[in-house]
Amino acid sequence: MIATVLNVVLVLVGSLLGLLFRNRISSHFADALTSALGLCVLGIGISSMIQTQNTLCVILCMVIGTLLGEWLRIEDRMDSLGDVLRKKLMRGSGGNSRFVEGFVNASVLFCVGAMAINGALEAGLNRNYSILISKGVIDGVTSITFAAAMGVGAAFSVIPLFLYQGGMTLLAQLVGGYLGAPVVTEMSAVGGTIIVGIALNMLGLPKEKIRVGNMLPAIFLPIAYLPLAAWLAEQLGALG
Repeated sequence: MIATVLNVVLVLVGSLLGLLFRNRISSHFADALTSALGLCVLGIGISSMIQTQNTLCVILCMVIGTLLGEWLRIEDRMDSLGDVLRKKLMRGSGGNSRFVEGFVNASVLFCVGAMAINGALEAGLNRNYSILISKGVIDGVTSITFAAAMGVGAAFSVIPLFLYQGGMTLLAQLVGGYLGAPVVTEMSAVGGTIIVGIALNMLGLPKEKIRVGNMLPAIFLPIAYLPLAAWLAEQLGALG
């Protein structure tokens, strides 16, 4: 939970800075910080990815998980969820429309994303907080521009952020004891591969944005892959 608490603090600090320096923050400054943070996220993803003890597991889980995510259209559904939340919460907001706009847009951006899920799982399973801390820094920088443009409502996004991200971290801690160390290692490696995709998007390297949301099912596939691969190896050994 400590990384989620830090995430909340950074968003609050960023929102305060945005309110204090409203209309004085250049897009050039924000873009430069995004590129620097993108490089840091790239390093975090690679460090998790190379810890794999089963490269075939990572490859097959990424392939099958991405196909499953594309079929389910997870990223489109995440975007649609954000649109639904915006429309419902901003309907009839009257004089508070600017507050609600800042609250909803910031909440959706900070909560609905692959980095929040990957980071919460990594924190809960391995007590590795690097992803969530990096996300916290990114959210903090983003909240500066959000608060500057839409006001104090952006700061209140820390409430759903804390409940959502903290809840997932606690859930991962509860189930982590039932997963073997090899499964956790490969889940982290797959998650690291997806984090690399997020970093590439932040750096603007792909011609078309990598749909990392559709890759999320891959994180959970090592839970099924490793026991199945072990069983198949036993069967083949018995036949030999």
